[in-house]
Amino acid sequence: MLKQKYVKSRKVCKVTFELPKKELPPEVEAQEVKVVGDFNNWDANATPMKRIKSTGAYKIVVELEPEKVYQFRYLINDDCWLNDATASAYVSNGFGSQNGVVKTSMN
Repeated sequence: MLKQKYVKSRKVCKVTFELPKKELPPEVEAQEVKVVGDFNNWDANATPMKRIKSTGAYKIVVELEPEKVYQFRYLINDDCWLNDATASAYVSNGFGSQNGVVKTSMN
């Protein structure tokens, strides 16, 4: 689930990436989840998500430049890639699958 909030005073778009427990693959017991994308140079260690104990979801807020398009995916346990069902769009990634897209705004 993606949510956006533009912060006028700082000229950034805060994007909340949230992966609900029900979206996790049933065959994978998530030990850690990271959001990986071109905003962090696809660095698998740059943006670990926090597990929300009450819901079992994984969540993080990332500050991104507004009016840009970013590709991203979730990485579970360093070996299972997953897309966000609420991404703005999907694009081929050259590895036989697709990346999610988030378009930041100033609204």
